[in-house]
Amino acid sequence: MDDQEIQSTVESILGPGVKVIDCEKKSSICEEEVLLINGVPIKLEGNDSVAIKEAILTGQIPSCDLLNQILIRAGILRAPVRLETSLSTKSSIVTKEEVTVSRNNKVIDERSRETHESNYYVSSTSEIWEPVGMIKKPRNPCYNSDQSRSESSASSDQGYTTNNSTNNVLRGEEEEQKLYSKYGESVPDCMQQCLNQLSNLGLSVPEVNPTLGNLSQTSGGNARGPGFSSSANICGSTTSMVNGANLESQDIRDNVGDRDHALVYRDGNLVSGSLEALVQHMVPTEEYYPDRAYLFAFLLSSRLFIKPHELLSEVCALCEHQQKLGGEGGKERFQRFVPRLVQLLAEWTETFPYDFRDERVMAHVKSITQKVASVDATARQEVSALLQNLLLRLTALERYEEGLARLTTESGAQQLSQVDVTELCPSAMILAQQLTHVELERLSYIGPEEFVQAFAKESPHLETSFKEMKKTRNLESYVSWFNRLSYFVATEICKHAKKKQRVRVVEYWIETARECFNIGNFNSLMAIIAGLNMSPISRLKKTWSKVQSAKFAILEHQMDPSSNFSSYRSTLKAAMWRSVGATDERQRIVVPFFSLLVKDLYFLNEGCSNKLPNGHINFEKFWQLAKQVTEFIAWKQVTCPFEKNSRVIAFLQASPVLTENALSLASFECEPPDSNPEKERFKSLK
Repeated sequence: MDDQEIQSTVESILGPGVKVIDCEKKSSICEEEVLLINGVPIKLEGNDSVAIKEAILTGQIPSCDLLNQILIRAGILRAPVRLETSLSTKSSIVTKEEVTVSRNNKVIDERSRETHESNYYVSSTSEIWEPVGMIKKPRNPCYNSDQSRSESSASSDQGYTTNNSTNNVLRGEEEEQKLYSKYGESVPDCMQQCLNQLSNLGLSVPEVNPTLGNLSQTSGGNARGPGFSSSANICGSTTSMVNGANLESQDIRDNVGDRDHALVYRDGNLVSGSLEALVQHMVPTEEYYPDRAYLFAFLLSSRLFIKPHELLSEVCALCEHQQKLGGEGGKERFQRFVPRLVQLLAEWTETFPYDFRDERVMAHVKSITQKVASVDATARQEVSALLQNLLLRLTALERYEEGLARLTTESGAQQLSQVDVTELCPSAMILAQQLTHVELERLSYIGPEEFVQAFAKESPHLETSFKEMKKTRNLESYVSWFNRLSYFVATEICKHAKKKQRVRVVEYWIETARECFNIGNFNSLMAIIAGLNMSPISRLKKTWSKVQSAKFAILEHQMDPSSNFSSYRSTLKAAMWRSVGATDERQRIVVPFFSLLVKDLYFLNEGCSNKLPNGHINFEKFWQLAKQVTEFIAWKQVTCPFEKNSRVIAFLQASPVLTENALSLASFECEPPDSNPEKERFKSLK
């Protein structure tokens, strides 16, 4: 009984106005769980029993090792098995309620009520599990499969060495000999050679910027972006299929027990597998093409274990082996297989174009281009458009990076500008729009793989060669932009000697921050807040006493770091909801607080680089990382709808800013030090 019911019961006995002194309730619950596999209770003892019980009661999946033990007993690795799992839960609840009525501290009546409640819950699932099999790894003179298998449980896959083996179809003999001989050649030059090869075959190279969406996709392909709307849609493959083809019984017998090559699924979703198995899973056949979401997730994070040029080499070798391209009739089979290979290359260049800045990757592309162009005219056109589009993107990237280098040089060589930002751009709203232009442009040039490579250098689990492949120039320049904007805000305030002017500039930046918030530009917003909170600015008490700071307090609350930036995360979700389905480009803008995004991705990267105890790669972490990076890709592809003011943008990016010591000195000149620590600091700066 609740409090109101107890009070009503007492008043019905003694009349209104009585007071309940005490109420005691006692409940007891008895539960019993029964685990059945294929209709038979599974006898588990000790820690296994405890682990199963805890997992079921909390609605979680037991560890893979424990499930594998049970499933192997059921014959999962030997023959097709129908797996029926049922959970029965019985619960009995006995509730005893006692009411004691007293008057003048004397008990005059006692009543009790006892209720019994029994619940019986049953759930069951039924699945058919097929034996796991893999296509055997091709024997390759430059690839030591035994070494790879023996080291599969190590933290780095050293068995995956550069594969430049003989390949009669996918590599020309001339290309074989000079595969890695031209590292000094620039990527656009190398790509231009590919285009020249096509031109020599009588194909005109398009001058326009084609979109990959215009390429003809063969049946089974998927031209949409990688989607991660729900885990159920992530992977539809099952262990009974290998690259879309049913395994013959002899293939199954040949591969039974080869657990290093297994892919592990849970509820139809890929959760782990060896590197060899995951590479095999991305290789297309005539009948099979890997899911686009899987391709994106694997290409994104696999670079923690195998370099892109080595991965492409492995894919070429597997294609030749499983399609038997080197044997009799290989050319005809290759002609039927070409559309799949071109589609794979198209999706790779579309999602990770910066991989093709590596001359070793382009060496493989050149040989593929030569062979494709010689057997299929339609594919030749598609490869030409693909390479032309890639060339344009990489050329634009080079120009962008050259422009960044010039900005850095110019800002370091100039004297502190006497031009005030409020004079150059009187409207805080327009300044916020120009900041958004800068943010979206810099975001657009960050490759998704940079988030993975940024942490490769820090990971103790990766071999030295992977640490050396760190190519994160655009990501690092974007982080530097955040710091520059913070110092720019502080510089613009401290360069004014008069308090009235400083107050005006502070309020101008607060209004700019508010406009950034309304736009959805959270990175500039946070940079401005950081600049206003820098010690040389926050210590200007006389200045702040004249500032209308209510708006600033609201913005600080929105970006409050407490509870892991819970306020900001809620606001970001709202901005994402606004962006989805918005027809107005201004409502689609989401510029995240980048440092926090990098921090979130760092922890996901940690999970990606750590292998499971059985040596498998944790593909669940790959899915999680890919989902967040996919959101980032959607944000960076938004076109800024505001009118561009080149003069303001140049001023924001190239005008000199004061260093930390120079800011402190300028701050003390604005308002003299008023405490002993500040006085000591001022003396040290003189």
